[in-house]
Amino acid sequence: MTQDAPRIDTLATLSGKAPWRLGLQHSRDTHLLIWITRGQGRAIVAGQRKGMGINNMLFIPAGTLFSVDPGPQGFGLAMVVPPGAGIPLPEGNHHLRIRDVHAQQELTALVEAMQREQSGSRDFHAAAARAHATLIAIWLKRALLAAPGPAETSAEARIATAFTDLVAREFHSGQSTATYAEKLGITPSHLARCLNTTAGMSAAAILTECSLHAARSLLCDTDHPVGRISEYLGFGSAAYFTRFMQQHTGKTPSGLRDAEASGAGAVSHT
Repeated sequence: MTQDAPRIDTLATLSGKAPWRLGLQHSRDTHLLIWITRGQGRAIVAGQRKGMGINNMLFIPAGTLFSVDPGPQGFGLAMVVPPGAGIPLPEGNHHLRIRDVHAQQELTALVEAMQREQSGSRDFHAAAARAHATLIAIWLKRALLAAPGPAETSAEARIATAFTDLVAREFHSGQSTATYAEKLGITPSHLARCLNTTAGMSAAAILTECSLHAARSLLCDTDHPVGRISEYLGFGSAAYFTRFMQQHTGKTPSGLRDAEASGAGAVSHT
């Protein structure tokens, strides 16, 4: 399948069987449409906490800060859509609870058809994948039209979204939460209250998780030197970066990289 073709993955595949890959705050360069088919979990999208159960759907646009914890018994699927695929997806992030049985069956049929195409090797495979993804996107837009109108966005939620948008773009700058608050024109304590209300976690915790996810990804998925990763993520020194990683994972950067290479780091949550 070509790089710009949409695909269906399980959440387990998407996380690489390492819960931190989905469970820590981060953003991706692809759009995600997540459908929970078993269990109960939670997500934090754009600084807003969402409970998720069976037949719940999340649409997360590329560049949106989020984390997903499907729970110990949870199972779900995700349609991964590169921005260049030309799929007519909706604007903004959305959380849908699909209660209508006919709508559930229709979505199941569309997803299964895309999975069958994905598992084959017929000609025009990428074009067919885009066509199937387009049908799912149209289903999503129809479901959004049929859903009750969203509640009015609170001031706290608007601040949470603005903060997480900034973090997604600038987390590697090494800025403090006070600097983000200043950019938003509010006090650090006001920012902290807003995020505790909407996300159930502090602004500082969101910033820490985002840096930690990026650090783990770069350590596990690239061979960049630790010093270069430290500099890219805005740490004042490699020694400070090492202390940060030890505090949050119990391992040095090199130790994490070695554990990932041996498979020992796959089950770590943080």
